[in-house]
Amino acid sequence: MLLKIEIENFFSIKERITLDFRAGNINTTKSRELADNVMEWNGQKILKTIGLFGPNASGKSNITKAINFCCRLIFESHLHNENTVFDFTPFKFDGWSNKPSSFLVVFVCDDIEYEYAFSLSKTEILGESLYYYPNKRRAKVFVRQGNRYTYGEGIIPRAKDVEVNTSNKNLFLSRASSMNRDFAKRIFNYFYNRFILGLVPINSSDAEQYFSKYKPVILEALSVCDSDICDIQLQKRQGQELSISTDGINAQKTIRDVELIQILTFHKSSSEIAFDMMSEESAGTRQLFGILMLLLDVVKRHKSLMLDEFDISLHTLLADFILDLVHASDGAQLLFTSHNTNLIDTNRLRKDQIVFVNKKVDGSTEVYSLYDFKNFRDNMDAEKSYKQGRFDAVPIVGTSVENLKRLLEEIQ
Repeated sequence: MLLKIEIENFFSIKERITLDFRAGNINTTKSRELADNVMEWNGQKILKTIGLFGPNASGKSNITKAINFCCRLIFESHLHNENTVFDFTPFKFDGWSNKPSSFLVVFVCDDIEYEYAFSLSKTEILGESLYYYPNKRRAKVFVRQGNRYTYGEGIIPRAKDVEVNTSNKNLFLSRASSMNRDFAKRIFNYFYNRFILGLVPINSSDAEQYFSKYKPVILEALSVCDSDICDIQLQKRQGQELSISTDGINAQKTIRDVELIQILTFHKSSSEIAFDMMSEESAGTRQLFGILMLLLDVVKRHKSLMLDEFDISLHTLLADFILDLVHASDGAQLLFTSHNTNLIDTNRLRKDQIVFVNKKVDGSTEVYSLYDFKNFRDNMDAEKSYKQGRFDAVPIVGTSVENLKRLLEEIQ
């Protein structure tokens, strides 16, 4: 499970922001009614879901991009060569473009807490560290500062061999995993298999595996969501795909044979007539189907999932259903962004699960939760307070008809 994520100097994120899945000390009647929103580990209450709310351009998507970038670097940095330039942009104002960017993830793997962090510029890894907590006491696995390394005793065998094969373009963790060091492979596999970064295309081979495993439950879930779809079938057929390659001057087009997956739906009113999911079902149905396929696997196998604007094209009651599905699990987690203010509701989410993302005067992103507002009581209307601007992270829009009339009159 995830315990904490920290990000600094990444796109609109300037100073360090923190997403903390460790629950706050809330002991109210309403929080007790939401007992399923948390799980317990090692004597701590851990949040199953966190929602990020705020206006457009406040930085919600930059937070998900930063987490995605962090994980992708773990997966791929052992492949980087000397000409690599890391694909991100630091905060551009106030001289921060010349400062390091940093990432920290605290998580639980095999019932042990780990703390992994690294910092980098656009062109090199500047620092990296991994600690863990055997017997609840912090112990060093390795610490890297530039080209200098120190190690915990006896944890990574032949660590020096990994070190000499790690350039300033590679994460030591990635290199150690690629060199078959068990400790690093365990951490790599946590990020790769347990931390899911978004939806997969619903007609991909990955989706086919999820569907084959969870088809009966998906149909039942669609029924609960008041869908009249009574059956779904996947069919494979041969097709062709156009690819374009270039040598910098000339473009070459090639057509290759590929196997395509077609998803067919059948409705109760005429169960013998097939509909193509991609072209004949609504955007909301496609979104719900895609989320259900992945989320059921996340819930059953206790994974963590990150979804940017997860409820786009979904009715608010379907968004509620998805959150309820996570809260009904024993150990799944969901980090999501949303513009759906109906979810800013202390009858559905604890105050520490409602996180606001706001743009400050200097253009940087700040993050804080409803839990930080100590004078906000559970019996208050959180959504109404949000819309009134009490928590700042709401768009300021001049919507009066008179203002808009004046605006239109200026157009020649």
